[in-house]
Amino acid sequence: MRGQRRPDFVHFSSATNEWETPQDLFDALDGEFGFTLDPCCTHETAKCSKHYTKEEDGLARSWAGETVFMNPPYGRVIGKWVRKAHRESLRGATVVCLIPARTDTSYWHDYCMKGEIRFLRGRLRFSNAGRAPFPSAVIIFRNGGCP
Repeated sequence: MRGQRRPDFVHFSSATNEWETPQDLFDALDGEFGFTLDPCCTHETAKCSKHYTKEEDGLARSWAGETVFMNPPYGRVIGKWVRKAHRESLRGATVVCLIPARTDTSYWHDYCMKGEIRFLRGRLRFSNAGRAPFPSAVIIFRNGGCP
């Protein structure tokens, strides 16, 4: 099968890199943190009344003073979002990130390890994409890192 894609690997791909947060997970985190901003969502998937869509470009806006819930696009741009989350925490935001637990990536070592890391047990079931084919973690940045 060299050079051919095995049929059993199809379930590891997705038509989108936007994975809608399970409501019960968001509710639990919101109860702990009291979110004020969702910077990377669609109008349909927004978890906070104050939110930015792709067109509004949350990467280009300030999050200072906000309590942010961030479930970024999981494609190649995820490193930019994690870097932004860390940098905004240095400006006074508290940022809670729901991301794949990809501990082998440079963004994980450069930024995630500066925050509080909570590994999630099992695989999440995302509202729009089914069960995740990867483990997930919640990374919390406060004042640039852990509390």
